[in-house]
Amino acid sequence: MQPDTKNWTQVTEFVMVGFAEVHEAHFLFLTLFLTMYLFTLVENLAIILVVGLDHQLRRPMYFFLTHLSCLEIWYTSITVPKMLAGFIGMDEGKNISYAGCLSQLFLFTFLGATECFLLAAMAYDRYVAICLPLRYAALVSWGSCFRLAAACWLVGFLTPILPIYLMSRLVFCGPNIIDHFFCDASPLLALSCSDVTLKEMVDFLVSLAVLLASSMVIAVSYGNIVWTLLHIHSAAERRKAFSTCAAHLTVVSLFYGTLFFIYVRTKVTSSTSFNKVVSVFYSIVTPMLNPLIYSLRNKEVKGALGRVFSFKSWKGQ
Repeated sequence: MQPDTKNWTQVTEFVMVGFAEVHEAHFLFLTLFLTMYLFTLVENLAIILVVGLDHQLRRPMYFFLTHLSCLEIWYTSITVPKMLAGFIGMDEGKNISYAGCLSQLFLFTFLGATECFLLAAMAYDRYVAICLPLRYAALVSWGSCFRLAAACWLVGFLTPILPIYLMSRLVFCGPNIIDHFFCDASPLLALSCSDVTLKEMVDFLVSLAVLLASSMVIAVSYGNIVWTLLHIHSAAERRKAFSTCAAHLTVVSLFYGTLFFIYVRTKVTSSTSFNKVVSVFYSIVTPMLNPLIYSLRNKEVKGALGRVFSFKSWKGQ
């Protein structure tokens, strides 16, 4: 039902509450989130630098890993700096224009969808490497890698277009307080004085399509990988093959678990505090953990880090 146009004023700015409930411990949370953000930037930049400089890592798996690192730098930079400004008490951190809010939501959705498709592409790469090793060079050529990465970014970019268009058609006539640390769809819908039924349904269907399409590729790829590993007689070879997939499976489990919980729902109303905690996991914690999971479990990456940053020469000084 549309509101009475005589009694409302169109909202042109939103105020994000963030973590107002932890006001007494705001310095502790500021320090924690700032440390996590800086750690995320350093880790992902290190991976991009190492893969770019070390010729031994010029392989499809690391090509996709650099795309994932670039994505997660942008992914966290869209939300975390403004959240940190809010902790400091700056109005620029709490206030966001209507256009800025929709832009933040668009970029966040675009990058989140792109990450889903990149993780699916990485699962396909592991499937071909383990299940079809003799055809790997033909199926995962550099040309196909560039096309696959471009497709991930393009489909990710197209994903939020309809949801954001429908969001822009909604009327916001007050209040303008967003109970979140960034402009997410659910708290925005809770503020609208328009009928949000169509918007909720489209959000649900788009989120479900992205998550199911990408997770199905991952599930089928790893189903075939497990089947292949069960038929490898050598325990050493089986462990070596599984170790190349364990890091990716860990990242997928962390990322998809929280996304399915948050976005594949139709109800707007829920525990906002709990939603914010879950959002912290997929928007801040997971991007910080991903490089650690990929690099600390990977001897090739650790070796490349040593070569690029000359750890051995430092120890000799």
